[in-house]
Amino acid sequence: MIQPGLVSVTFRKLTPVEIAAAVKKAGLKSIEWGGDVHVPHGDLARAREVRELTLEHGLVTAAYGSYYRAGQSESAGPAFERVLETAVELGAPTIRVWPGGAGSDAVDEEGRWKIIHDLRRIAGQAARAGVSISTEFHGGTLTDTNESAGKLLVEVDHPNVFTCWQPHNGEETGECAAGLREVLPRVSNIHVFHWWPTSAERHPLAAGAERWAQFWPLLKQAPGDRHALLEFVQGDTVDAFLRDAATLRQWLA
Repeated sequence: MIQPGLVSVTFRKLTPVEIAAAVKKAGLKSIEWGGDVHVPHGDLARAREVRELTLEHGLVTAAYGSYYRAGQSESAGPAFERVLETAVELGAPTIRVWPGGAGSDAVDEEGRWKIIHDLRRIAGQAARAGVSISTEFHGGTLTDTNESAGKLLVEVDHPNVFTCWQPHNGEETGECAAGLREVLPRVSNIHVFHWWPTSAERHPLAAGAERWAQFWPLLKQAPGDRHALLEFVQGDTVDAFLRDAATLRQWLA
């Protein structure tokens, strides 16, 4: 089953209470809480508070959207132990992490394996706490291309490492679908938006109906449950979010 939700960093200027209220009003079911503003890494009191308000609104936490970068953050911060502690207090089933801090073309073999070894390490640490790891599917990391993203999961080869998925900016629909097939057995949550052709050009989600119609049949074949999370909306407005939420609910019905 795919449940509809929101990535909280869509509204960095809103409080967690305001975000939870908007998600409930929109008829969505879940929230990926961000680790930069809404639930800062290491702020365990805030994590407990947000966990409670999420439940009070009849919602679930889909993920903890951390800004831990594998291969970098353990020395530069935040330390994964603090990220994991926060996710546990938040009640997050998975932690989104960034696979490095540069695109695959800019990372040499040694740098790539440094990231891989760190992903294995944190995956083991998270597994002991009953939490999984989900890599961000994004430019400027080792998941910036379909080939590199698929290869990374094979290289990491850890049962507790999954990947989020979203269409790469500017990538044709057929290429996105091919990349999705490559990682489909390991897909955790989905970040949903319609930006075209760049992230600066946001459109109503309904305008991407033809594009997303190629993805949903594949995603619905994936084993297990996951969340389809709206991420950023046109004009950064709650009204645009409510409009896109109605579209998302219709697509998943």
